[in-house]
Amino acid sequence: MDRAGDGEGQATSDEHAKTQMRWEPLAEVIQIRGDFETDARAALLRGLQIGQSAGANPLQFAMIGSTGSHNGLASADEAYFWGAAPGLEDRDANAQGLIGVWAEENTRTSIFDAFERKEVYATTGPRIRVRFFGGWSFEAKQAEAPDMVTRGYTFGYPMGSDLKGEPAGKAPRFMMYAVKDPEEANLDRIQLVKGWVDAAGNTHEKVYDVTWSGERERGPDGELPPVVNSVDLATASYQNADGAAALRGFWSDPEFDPEQPAFYYLRVLQIPTPRHSLYDAVANRVDPSDTGHPPTIQERAYTSPIWYSP
Repeated sequence: MDRAGDGEGQATSDEHAKTQMRWEPLAEVIQIRGDFETDARAALLRGLQIGQSAGANPLQFAMIGSTGSHNGLASADEAYFWGAAPGLEDRDANAQGLIGVWAEENTRTSIFDAFERKEVYATTGPRIRVRFFGGWSFEAKQAEAPDMVTRGYTFGYPMGSDLKGEPAGKAPRFMMYAVKDPEEANLDRIQLVKGWVDAAGNTHEKVYDVTWSGERERGPDGELPPVVNSVDLATASYQNADGAAALRGFWSDPEFDPEQPAFYYLRVLQIPTPRHSLYDAVANRVDPSDTGHPPTIQERAYTSPIWYSP
């Protein structure tokens, strides 16, 4: 039996990996203590490495968020952030987060079934709606079709799934859409995050801007300019003139190697909005720069990954 280290010096077997994924299918990547997406990404990459050696990936987890404030208050909205339980009050905390669940119906059983199949996603608080499908035969025009979701389930795999049945000579193709929270800010862009492991066991990651709002174009360096920050620091208000109410996108992996295990997930960004520290500064007539905190944030959502294994 092949074995690999679990990051703490302990050996990991394929049996252990499968057991861990049975009982620990979800990971909280957003809560009051912070946004841990980059830590989660490192763990996902480590999981690919272990899977290469052990035969099964023990870190093939879904992304979820929660408030984590431990005070019984709904603290996912920056404008109504009441802090945290004793011991957390001095942390550089934001109001966050929430779990998005694609359940077939609003029942406990159906919701838990969605947890089990990892068809869930995390947000930093806004009720952003996001869909993500991977497959081998999608076309760009299908991402714009009214029945995109039906096509995604019929011919591909939703977030939290494994890509299966690799056709020779084809790269993975992905369809996506994101819709803003009706009571929140417009959307800036959808990014796709890819992580993979090469034949030598080295990890790699890359972030792609797939689709975005407005008429922005990539610069000479290939980077997309930031969206307009309309936040007024004197009033803790913003204009919702920039950004988009909804975004749709299609992406095919330009660097796909069928011999390399990989994962793909989406990061959806809102336009900049006031942080709770700015609301407090304005209410208390304090200079926002004196708070020691950034006055604005870009709320976001992260989907659970879609994995590819050779």
